[in-house]
Amino acid sequence: QVQLVESGGGLVQAGGSLRLSCAISGRIFVINVMGWYRQAPGKQRELVAGVTSSGNTKYADSVKGRFHISRDNAKKTLYLQMNSLKPEDTAVYYCNKDPPYRNGDLEVWGQGTLVTVSS
Repeated sequence: QVQLVESGGGLVQAGGSLRLSCAISGRIFVINVMGWYRQAPGKQRELVAGVTSSGNTKYADSVKGRFHISRDNAKKTLYLQMNSLKPEDTAVYYCNKDPPYRNGDLEVWGQGTLVTVSS
């Protein structure tokens, strides 16, 4: 059974930084591209950063140059370093493989971690 446990969110002022972590159980971490997603109020969930098992990364244009994704394969942990945060980064952040893990017809997600950026 796959489990995704995100942590590290909180309230931060614009311009500040946060580091998110995601502990992952199951084989998905080793063999797949892993990513951080976010869902802002009233908006669809979007992929903001991804990293392959060998460390190649990709970023959404909105976070490029400010966010940095990394992974520790031994610890099965995914990280997202977020710098120069903006109010529009406010969202619930989730980790998952890219594309998201599915159990039958349903996507499997963790509880997410809330990031709130005040202006």
